[in-house]
Amino acid sequence: MNKVVANADEAIRDVFDGATIMIGGFGLCGMPENLIRALVRKGTKNLRTISNNVGVDGVGNGLLLAAGQIVHHIGTYVGENKLLEDMVLKGTIKLDLVPQGTFSERIRAGGAGIPAFYTPTGVGTIVADGKETREFDGRTYVMERGLTADFAFVKAWKGDREGNLIYRKTARNFNPMMATAAKVTIAEVEHLVEVGALDGDSVHTPSIYVKRIFQGELFERRIERRTVRKSGVV
Repeated sequence: MNKVVANADEAIRDVFDGATIMIGGFGLCGMPENLIRALVRKGTKNLRTISNNVGVDGVGNGLLLAAGQIVHHIGTYVGENKLLEDMVLKGTIKLDLVPQGTFSERIRAGGAGIPAFYTPTGVGTIVADGKETREFDGRTYVMERGLTADFAFVKAWKGDREGNLIYRKTARNFNPMMATAAKVTIAEVEHLVEVGALDGDSVHTPSIYVKRIFQGELFERRIERRTVRKSGVV
């Protein structure tokens, strides 16, 4: 089955106002930047985003934030985005912060069809407020719900025309889990190859999870925080 679309704009043609979207990436690494830019152009509103972070000011998910397209975000880290901090303090966006391991497992569980699970992380803190707790073997656990979405935007290094994906190094991050947990998974890749060109043992996301795929036009490869050694320091 040929799942290739011409570009990011065609790939997101049916993303609707109020949609829940999982967006891959860790910081600026492995984020589907072409899909994000296309969504900004489309102007879809009232989005509920699920992503590790919200990019940085003016980059990645930060573009959606600046355009006023996100009303609710679920993630684990917000420290690099001053606009998000301002919006949260003003009450113009709803923010759910989730411990990173719990965040990962909630997505994995959602993709596996598991509606909820118990974890000790967050017990006795505001993380557990309003949630069911239960004791197992003398230890208290809090119940967390699995996460699913209408769409998942993922970025891979290589993909074939059927949608088999290979991620490269750190860019693998949340992308494979998110690909399993949405009704429609859309993949942008750096290299689009013919069916049979990928080593089957190296495929991270099988094609059954991917509905659309395209080769990205522009990858900026920005550095989130540059740290350099001072001259003369060993």
